[in-house]
This record gives sequence, C-alpha cells and structure tokens, in this order.
Amino acid sequence: MKKLLEVTGFLALMQGVLGLVHEFTHWGVGLVQKVGFLDGYEVYASLALVVLAFALFAAAESRRPG
Repeated sequence: MKKLLEVTGFLALMQGVLGLVHEFTHWGVGLVQKVGFLDGYEVYASLALVVLAFALFAAAESRRPG
C-alpha cells in the first residue's frame, strides 16, 4: 500500500508541475489542460494536484513498511 501511495503521489506531483509549466510557458504538456470542465481553472487544479501529492507522500510515510 505504501508503494501505491508513493506512485500515485509521484504521478499527481508530475501532472501538477506539468500543468503549472504549461500555464506559464505554454508548452503542450500535462493532462490538466485536456480536461474540458477545468477550462479557466487549470492553475487551481494544478496547485491542488501538487498539494494532493504532498498529502499522499505524507500518508505513505505514516504507513508501516510492507
């Protein structure tokens, strides 16, 4: 379970960072821009993914190994 939380946190962190990179550099990266109902809220969604990633990392650290 710990590994699953870490992998999910890593994916959320990458998508959040890529979403922010897209907003500030207009590179065509990340999945946040491809979700239609988030139009106009991409920065907030990307920040929420970064915060979610740190919460998942914290949850993974609190789990016992194994």
